[in-house]
Amino acid sequence: MSVTVGVLSVQGDVYENVVASHEALNEMNISGDVIPVKTPSAISDVDVMIIPGGESTTIGLLTLAGDTLATLGERIRGGMPTLGVCAGLILLAGDVTDRMLGGTGQPLLKVLDIKLERNSFGRQRDSFETTLSLEPLGIADFPGVFIRAPSITAVSPDIDVISVYDNRIVAVRRDNIIGTSFHPELSGSTELHKYLIRMATK
Repeated sequence: MSVTVGVLSVQGDVYENVVASHEALNEMNISGDVIPVKTPSAISDVDVMIIPGGESTTIGLLTLAGDTLATLGERIRGGMPTLGVCAGLILLAGDVTDRMLGGTGQPLLKVLDIKLERNSFGRQRDSFETTLSLEPLGIADFPGVFIRAPSITAVSPDIDVISVYDNRIVAVRRDNIIGTSFHPELSGSTELHKYLIRMATK
């Protein structure tokens, strides 16, 4: 079994997710590769996709070019295991507002039927770390790193809530898709990356 992990590489924490994915593959003794991707053809060649944290509006606008966003949506709807991190979670959402600005009008994949609030925990200076439970994934204690993090304000019945912090939803799953408000690639733990890779090996 060989797994190719793709990290959407138009903007954001690309390098950190590449490193975490390499470490996860090594720890699992699974052969494979981790590649930055930004074109439809590259997206078609990977088994797993990570949409990193960064500037969600920038990522959305840059992926509109050359049908990259459309191809990404097709692969995700087709069952490709996908992790959306912070800005990546925003891109996956169906309805997004900003805590300060209201409506955003930004490009969205709309593959998760959730409502989401950007910058829900404050701006850059309000960044923090805390221990989270991701018990539905079999992960009891996970270091949550929150940087200008969104929160999920509503979910449809087909969405599984996998973590809550301060009475706000910060991680969800639906079938092949996981979305987190926090940054697992900055946590020092590869547990979420390993969970994502396992989804491609089943």
